Amino acid sequence: MAKKMRTPEEASRDAAAVAILELACEIEAETAFARADAMAACNIGGAGLCCKNCAMGPCRLVGNTVRGVCGATVDTIAARNFARAVAAGASAHSDHGRGLAYTLLEAAEGHAPDYTIRDPFKLKEVAGYLGVPTDGDTDKRIGVGRPVAEIARDVALAALGEFGKTRGELIYLERAPARRQQIWRELGIAPRSIDREVVETLHRTHVGNDQEAEHILDQTLRCALGDGWGGSMLATDLTDILFGTPSPVRSAANLGVLQQDKVNIVVHGHEPTLSEMIVAAALDPEMVDYARSKGATGIQLAGICCTANETLMRQGVPLAGNFLQQELAILTGAVEAMVVDIQCVFQGLVPLAERFHTEIITTSPKAKIAGATHIEFDERRALEIAKDIVRRAIDRFPQRGETHIPDVRNPLVPGFSHEYIDYALGGAYRGSFRPLNDAIIAGRLRGVVANIGCNNARVCHDELHRYVVTEFLKNDVLVVETGCGAIASAKQGYMTPEAALEVAGPGLREICETVGIPPVLHMGSCVDNSRILTVLSQMASEGGLGDDIADIPAVGMAPEWMSEKALSIATYCVASGAYVILGGSDGPVSGSADVLRIMSEGWEKKVGGKLEFIEDAEEIVRRSLAHIDKKRAALGLAEYDPARWGKSGDWRMPELLALPLEERIEAVYGSGIGDQGSGIR
Repeated sequence: MAKKMRTPEEASRDAAAVAILELACEIEAETAFARADAMAACNIGGAGLCCKNCAMGPCRLVGNTVRGVCGATVDTIAARNFARAVAAGASAHSDHGRGLAYTLLEAAEGHAPDYTIRDPFKLKEVAGYLGVPTDGDTDKRIGVGRPVAEIARDVALAALGEFGKTRGELIYLERAPARRQQIWRELGIAPRSIDREVVETLHRTHVGNDQEAEHILDQTLRCALGDGWGGSMLATDLTDILFGTPSPVRSAANLGVLQQDKVNIVVHGHEPTLSEMIVAAALDPEMVDYARSKGATGIQLAGICCTANETLMRQGVPLAGNFLQQELAILTGAVEAMVVDIQCVFQGLVPLAERFHTEIITTSPKAKIAGATHIEFDERRALEIAKDIVRRAIDRFPQRGETHIPDVRNPLVPGFSHEYIDYALGGAYRGSFRPLNDAIIAGRLRGVVANIGCNNARVCHDELHRYVVTEFLKNDVLVVETGCGAIASAKQGYMTPEAALEVAGPGLREICETVGIPPVLHMGSCVDNSRILTVLSQMASEGGLGDDIADIPAVGMAPEWMSEKALSIATYCVASGAYVILGGSDGPVSGSADVLRIMSEGWEKKVGGKLEFIEDAEEIVRRSLAHIDKKRAALGLAEYDPARWGKSGDWRMPELLALPLEERIEAVYGSGIGDQGSGIR
């Protein structure tokens, strides 16, 4: 019997995506959605029960088969498969950080003149973490500042040293709360170097090596920590140094940001070194004039996936969409070039682009796609190469045929780095996370959820993201987001301060009104989950919510996850003390009850965090709120009561101004008028 194909409305909850999927059906264009419907997922491999680590396999443990040819059990095989996936995800994030360290080094030494140090203050902060002197001599006695280029060079070299250091442990572990560091060291899972933990994980999972599930998973925690508190955190810091620490900007999201009368260039992937240069090239007056000479009114840049988040946060470049919209952007017929680098890029883009005038341009030496144009990016000639790419896109504009740009876009305010949140809560001289902690202590905020991760073509596009975020906002939970999850909320319209008036519970609404922030904070790309770790660490250090990340009423989740990077993120957040939920399926280790127990009950006893795979959206929300309330109770905080809040704020002003003066005063301050006319108590 033929497999049922989903309608566009069943495949996505995004109006723009639905419109383009309808077009794809009409013209019989293949997309990831259609391929997912046509191909059933392997339930054996999906449950973690297929081992292909040697040529005696693949061994599929189904039915009465409980051991592989080598004797490996269900638990060992499931744990090994999970560990290898985490190692791959950690290597992807961390290699991204290594590339940025090399770019910083090239810029500091004058070999990459198109890059500058945009945030020297962040540079000096990072230098302090890495033990790089910023004064005139190493013992800092004379107090003379070193040249920025010298500091940047030494920071880059120190960062590169973290990938293969021969002694000690990762320096950035010291940024975690003291109690958390103690837990890592007592358990022997503090990462020694970034690359070493990835290599050791692969070594342990080679045939005939580590064959105890819990021991394998201990190393998995260590490997993931090398990503979260190593490669990813370095990547975020180095990106801020080179391109600026994000602060709020206004922009727009969804396929409707593409322009009918302009040359549309979409950047897609994860490398800001490329995308920042494409932005600079597209703004060059020479390029704009060239576009006009071809009949366009200008150049429109837009982003897909995490490159979108990088250029959005710093340059305000609009979002064309998240992971599952990369093919849909091409189907609009309005994209002259899609410029890609690494990670999350579909090979299916090329055959689809051949039906239009769009050129797919790969740029990374690490990633070519058969049939695409390859223009290798070199940081030493960055702007020159970027201009060549933009010029190629402009040359395509006269070839454009019929277009179908959905009239769907939403405004958003992204750019909430942990530095800006600190500033927003306390100002330039009193920046602090104390107001956030106080809001949780008082009960205005029930807790915090970090909603992150991918889209997955096997679940309804954006549906889980939209449902869980909406429910958390209604329950006074502040939501912070990165990656494609952040783009889902941007398209939903949840990333403007005004959104709090419509969707937030009474306590969260008061916070948003007071501070002027959206109820969902955009914190960057998937590598920027390290910003969330920093926020949680600062909250723990601030006091009032325990002394460790595990004490905070907070939950992390990736409801539509699909990549190995998401598994690494989830694992390092668990190792940092967080409860993490991965949604959309029953998970990649569902075939082993013992491995599931280790990841939930076992990890919670060891590190204070746990990982669970929950398919149902309502159950994700229920368990998350139950966990938040449990943590509140453990801290001795008042039980969450929304009825206590919502009686103040600008949203009530029209209602209050309609009242007579005395009733207005009573409504705001209570019946506090003294008998002797002493005023308001």
